[in-house]
Amino acid sequence: MKNPTTTDCLLFPDLFGKPLVAAFDQHHGSSDGGAILLKAADRRLSLTESLVKNLRDERQSGKVTHELGEMFRQRVYGIASGYTDCNDSARLAEDPIHKMLLDRDPIDGDRLASQSTLSRFENSVGSLTHYRLGKALFECVLERHRKRLRGRKVHRIAIDLDPTDDPTHGAQQLSFFNGYYDTWCYLPMLGFVSFNDEAEQYLFTALLRPGNAAAALGAVAVLWRTIERLVEEFPDAQILVRLDGGYACPEIFELLEALPGVDYVIAMASNAVLKRFAEPLMKKARRMSKASGRTEHVYGECEYAAGTWSRERRVIIKAEVVCHERKDPKENPRFVITNLRRAPRRVYERVYCERGDIENRIKELKGGLGIDRTSCTDFWANQFRVLMTAAAYVLMQELRLHAARTACARAQVQTLRERLLKLGAHVIVSARRMVLHLPASYPFFDAWNTVARALGAQSP
Repeated sequence: MKNPTTTDCLLFPDLFGKPLVAAFDQHHGSSDGGAILLKAADRRLSLTESLVKNLRDERQSGKVTHELGEMFRQRVYGIASGYTDCNDSARLAEDPIHKMLLDRDPIDGDRLASQSTLSRFENSVGSLTHYRLGKALFECVLERHRKRLRGRKVHRIAIDLDPTDDPTHGAQQLSFFNGYYDTWCYLPMLGFVSFNDEAEQYLFTALLRPGNAAAALGAVAVLWRTIERLVEEFPDAQILVRLDGGYACPEIFELLEALPGVDYVIAMASNAVLKRFAEPLMKKARRMSKASGRTEHVYGECEYAAGTWSRERRVIIKAEVVCHERKDPKENPRFVITNLRRAPRRVYERVYCERGDIENRIKELKGGLGIDRTSCTDFWANQFRVLMTAAAYVLMQELRLHAARTACARAQVQTLRERLLKLGAHVIVSARRMVLHLPASYPFFDAWNTVARALGAQSP
């Protein structure tokens, strides 16, 4: 071990009453000791194994140093650990934990792939391969929950699709100005599935789209394939599709109505005709709000057909007047198209509003994992980044699933990472085994221990 130098140690002369030297000289240490849970979760799911099978290596074998599977796992584990950019590989090239994650000797193993190597890798994947990767991701998630729910009655499966903005800041291919978001961007579509009354919504697809794409672009194909497979695996379950207003188009309605046993609730943007239907209810809501001084809402329904629709459909109306202190009352009529026959209030509050938690999932993907880190010039390279981020999120959701009844049961991705992955560790390798020395004062040991045992760890 080398002696500390002025470049890798710092002196605090009197911080604690005596000089303190902070020396960055722990060569076999890592700040990501808990990331071995990612490897355990990945092995349990066979996630990266299933995805890597769809990659085709067209490089000259004699010049290959880093296998495609290694680079894919390096990026997925790195993103889950908080390293969203290829540039981070320079700091992790000799990290013993990240070497271990790729089945390399943590001490004497070769360096990990560099930024330039990873960037070439990201730019090498074509459109057909992306289709296969997306399909493999969905199948892996579906198989995981088929096994998890074996022996339990699955009576309802909810599918949620949602577009979100991904602002761009350069000359990215297919980046366009979007008037709704008032920025140049991509418009990715994210899909989630939930079972019975479970709170968790599991990511199953992440599709990058041009910034000027219609909200429903790609939704028909995704819904058709998803519903078909869910019916095959869970034939007794009722399928419910919940979508926001951008998906209220004839193609979506006709698809869902052509599939037997599929329920849907789809938001609808306000227009002059719907406002006329809602006016009697709005009058009542105004009177109630004026009398109480609080926010009031009234529910009703009507039959409505837009000019491009083939027939009328049921519309749930929420006539709402919103009151905030020191602000004028604000009218907020809302509309939802549905084929459910339940009471209007129940459809809106107990069915449609349950999709609201999808916003938290999207915030996790953006703030916690950087799914909007689409800074490559090539569109398909950016799609590849989105897919690798989706794979990282699937692993993090697996950790959260096994953290039930612990302090991390409902933790967001950022908190999960801080509590379970960001652990100072010292690695020792002998002829017989590897030992990972973790801090004895670790405050989330119970949660980490629970997750680790659920993923196959045992007492020595």
